[in-house]
Amino acid sequence: MSQKPSIGYVDLRVFAHATEDLEKVLTALRNLLPMDLSETVLFEKNSLTGHHGNSITLFTTQLTEKKLLPAILENFGQNMNALDKDDLNNNLARHIEKTNLYLRFDKQAAFLGKIKFTQDDPIHFKIHFKNKSYEEIMEILKKSGLLP
Repeated sequence: MSQKPSIGYVDLRVFAHATEDLEKVLTALRNLLPMDLSETVLFEKNSLTGHHGNSITLFTTQLTEKKLLPAILENFGQNMNALDKDDLNNNLARHIEKTNLYLRFDKQAAFLGKIKFTQDDPIHFKIHFKNKSYEEIMEILKKSGLLP
């Protein structure tokens, strides 16, 4: 009896400002993903203009390969520090809306190969769980090592 995949898709998005190297921002994004995904993922690139006329590049993608998606959570669970895991555990309700988990990661830390939460100019992950309750999402996060 096979279990249906829990994760429907993962949306990624990050803004690269005019002062940032676009390749370094993409490297940071890829560093947050498991190797199987990081080598194959393609990003859509959109050029935007900031409030003061500065150029901003928005990179987005949606990952839908169901067999590989759980590895994203496992990667976070294996590589996130205990303080961020505690923060997620203590504030989980702020990160979940309906069946979506929202996580924001530090670009500079990600570029250096570290997984660290931030609210300032982050890399955005939206992880959509198919037909899962809050409690079921919590259980999935525990099994992935993201929660104690």
